Amino acid sequence: MTVDVEDYFHVGAFEKDISRDDWDNMPCRVEKNTQQILDLFDRHNVKATFFILGWVCTRYPELIKEINNRGHEVASHSIGHHRVGDLSRSEFIEDINNSKKLLEDTIGEAVIGYRAPSFSIGEKNIWALECLKEAGYLYSSSIYPIRHDHYGMPSAPRFSFEPIEGSEFLEMPVTTFELFGKKFPCGGGGYFRLLPYSLSKMAMDRVNKKDQQACIFYFHPWEIDPGQPRQTQASLKSRFRHYTNLDVMEAKIEKILMDFSWGRMDDIFLKGNN
Repeated sequence: MTVDVEDYFHVGAFEKDISRDDWDNMPCRVEKNTQQILDLFDRHNVKATFFILGWVCTRYPELIKEINNRGHEVASHSIGHHRVGDLSRSEFIEDINNSKKLLEDTIGEAVIGYRAPSFSIGEKNIWALECLKEAGYLYSSSIYPIRHDHYGMPSAPRFSFEPIEGSEFLEMPVTTFELFGKKFPCGGGGYFRLLPYSLSKMAMDRVNKKDQQACIFYFHPWEIDPGQPRQTQASLKSRFRHYTNLDVMEAKIEKILMDFSWGRMDDIFLKGNN
């Protein structure tokens, strides 16, 4: 179980509609929403991995400490939610090192996991995984092995793999299920909000039973917040993707917490507890 800790105005869908210069002036809701998720996880005795945006950590360090103190894994989601493809190699290295140090200084523990904003590691910038290893990360969950207009690497393996020969560094793609030789998403986010719960549950059951693999599921704090400010200037497509079913997302998350067993990324994939 993973949570990408960012606010509604950080998302890729609104990057052309909300200037980064305006972020500090936007009403923040990430602290309240993340607290709500922490309480939800506590009720179901679930531990998760939280991929933290550095922008959030800088402004809410006590929230990051609480995530850690409640027994969850703190991992990196970059400093400012720049897609990897928008950064040079040197800019990316600076970002992942700064993010790691910021989080480690905040919680006083090593940070070993990373997830690229908008799953923006793929065939054209696969070099980023080597940079992550060199920076001291042990794993990434930055590839979505599907075809999508904003991200995706359909040629990638569906499950955890070592992208660097002779290295123990792991890439852990968000979960897909296979049907008729094609990969379909079943790892959370907008797909989980938009599709019927029964379909998502069926797909994850299939991965657990047929593939004998653990699922990697993700969502964002803003996805359980139907009262967030509406961005009426955004395109109809972006608004549809972002706002549909926000009012039912928390209830769907609660169902999935009851129907499956969940844990932290490091515990399940790095400690052999799956």
